[in-house]
Parts: sequence; structure tokens; C-alpha cells
Amino acid sequence: MIKTIVWGENVHEQKNKVVADIYPDGMHNHIAAALNNDPEISATSATLQDPEHGLTEERLADTDVLIWWGHAAHGDVSDEIVERVCERVWSGMGMIFLHSAHFAKPFKRLMGAPCNLTWREAGERERLWVTSRNHPITAGIPDSFELENEEMYGEPFGVPEPLETVFISWFQGGEVFRSGLTYKRGAGNIFYFRPGHETYPTYHNETVQRVIANGVKWAYNPQPRIADPNAAPNVPVDEAPEKIEERGPRLHEAGEEGYR
Repeated sequence: MIKTIVWGENVHEQKNKVVADIYPDGMHNHIAAALNNDPEISATSATLQDPEHGLTEERLADTDVLIWWGHAAHGDVSDEIVERVCERVWSGMGMIFLHSAHFAKPFKRLMGAPCNLTWREAGERERLWVTSRNHPITAGIPDSFELENEEMYGEPFGVPEPLETVFISWFQGGEVFRSGLTYKRGAGNIFYFRPGHETYPTYHNETVQRVIANGVKWAYNPQPRIADPNAAPNVPVDEAPEKIEERGPRLHEAGEEGYR
């Protein structure tokens, strides 16, 4: 079982009746419930309001993939938790960012970029095109699929060049957007998936649910994780793979403060 956490702000659901009617149990719980229909995934949820945002050291250590949805309260996320999440990604935890999580602190931290874009909220039609038919994330997905109402995101998208572009969107107003991008950061796999504006029933769509489940399986890293992604151990001369003759004075000595 791939242990997955669906993290949500849980802000709009509390303040906006339209959102609450679409997702009465919250988007995070709705997405988790859909994922739990897959026998390979065990999903739970966490929110901004939980102690430590529901992402304690112990819980993250037992998590294979973390899914993140945020929009109105990016600034309310603790920098300590952001660093904790990024450390886990560098160590091998998979990460999926949904919709407006392009501006989430962990995404910007992992991308090292502005992550900005153009947008319009008009409930217009979106068509997503598969750009990599053989990619695991697109397994069982038609060459294209349509969402009748969505928020437009348009290029340019201020992110680093991705490892792969999996989906491209066209919107009724004419704009296009790279809607499915993959990255590798440290030992962790990252998938950004664009659809999911809170006032539309996007996460009720079975194709969207399938993409997210496929994303979880792709992001999952079954290999042992890196214990300390920031470690930079010294390799002594006598432990080098090949015999070498040491030449010249050393700048540092083992045990010295700052020695590396």
C-alpha cells in the first residue's frame, strides 16, 4: 500500500457556501476518499488548522506520497513545516501539487522560481491533451478530456524546465498551459497537475481522479530513502575506491568545526 496524505487548506470550505456544497467533507477528504478506491493506495488527510498542519515528523516519516492543495492561505503555512516537507522530498518522499499550489511555499522552495502565471476565473471550458501517451501518469487516460468549467491558467508559467510535460491545456478563451509537469528534486519525484479550482466540481471527475491516482503511483519511491539529504561526508584517502598518493597541504582536518 502506498501511504498517502492529502493536505488541504480547508479555508474555502469553511467560508464559501458554493465550495462547501461541492465538497461538504472538504476537498482533502474528497480526494482521499477517491484515492482509497484504488487497492494500491491508502490515503488520509491533513489540514492547515491541524497541530503542525497535520505534518508531524513522525507522520511524514511514515508517508510515501504527499498531495498538496492550497490557495488562500499560502502565507499561513509555517516555514518550519515547509522545510520539513522539503527535507522529506529530498530524502525520497513523492510529492504532488494541485492547481493553485503552484504558489505554495513548498513548491516555490523546491522549484527555486517565481512559479507565476496568468489567470482568469470565468468558468470556461478546458481541454487537456496528453503529450506523453506511454507515461505512467497517463495510463488509462484518453488522448484528451474536457472539463466544462475551470479557472484559466495561461503561459508563461514561471517554473524551471520540467523533466517531462505530461499534459497541455487549451482554454475556451484561447490560452494554453503546461498542465502536467514532472520534476526530480533530490531523491523525490514531483508531479504538478493544474485542474482543481475550488468553485467547480473538478475532483468529482473520474478522469481527474485517475490522473491523481496514477500520479501517486508514479511519485512513489519504493527504494530506501536517504537518511540525511544534507549530509556531505568526507571520504578518507585510505578509503578511496582507487589507491591515491596524497599531495599538498590540507585546508581542513577531520573533526575541525566546519570540516567537510
